[in-house]
Amino acid sequence: MKKKVLIIVSNANIIGPNNRKTGIFLPEVAHPYAEFTKAGYQIDYASLTGATPYLDALNLASDPDNLEFLTGKGWEDMQKAVKLADVDVSEYDAIFVPGGLAPMVDMPEHKLLKQVIKETYERNAVVGAVCHGPVSLLNVKLSNGEYLVKGKNMTSFTDEEEEAYAVADVPFLLETALTEQGAKFHAAAPWSAHSIADGNLVTGQNPASAKGVAEKMITVLEPAKK
Repeated sequence: MKKKVLIIVSNANIIGPNNRKTGIFLPEVAHPYAEFTKAGYQIDYASLTGATPYLDALNLASDPDNLEFLTGKGWEDMQKAVKLADVDVSEYDAIFVPGGLAPMVDMPEHKLLKQVIKETYERNAVVGAVCHGPVSLLNVKLSNGEYLVKGKNMTSFTDEEEEAYAVADVPFLLETALTEQGAKFHAAAPWSAHSIADGNLVTGQNPASAKGVAEKMITVLEPAKK
């Protein structure tokens, strides 16, 4: 049967005291979409509120995968994202959370999102996130009472990267927050492609890492194709 991936996106479009415009960072959804499409997967979208999500980094539209996403079914379908509360996430083989600054606004404490990630992880489906997307993993507690990220080899947008990008806009530094909950954080050079799979958890550091996250998710989903 065809594998099913649910891409869960933020609905935020501004962040911070200066009302910086934001959204989902285009390549962080477009590049994984391209990989999942090539793998023949069914790709669906859910957003936290069910409202149309926003895209950031449209200046990168000339990249082939980004352009295909914008002009093909990717963005068309993402605009029709259903409300997360109305989705039976148990039907999916994997969930994926792209970044952009938007998830830092509405995903740190979203109770249903935390429940969905906990249940998905504990049934051994694949959980993937890239850049600021791993904020979705923050504050997720497993059935044993431990934080999901505790002891996990993982990465996200780093404090060093944030200092040069949006430190004045974000409510906290994601690397620091994940580390405080016990993550074994691995940082590569700023803006370099870097993704990590630890069991059924796959994370990536920044926009350049989004393709690698999808590739690693596919490898976990289909180990025979390694």
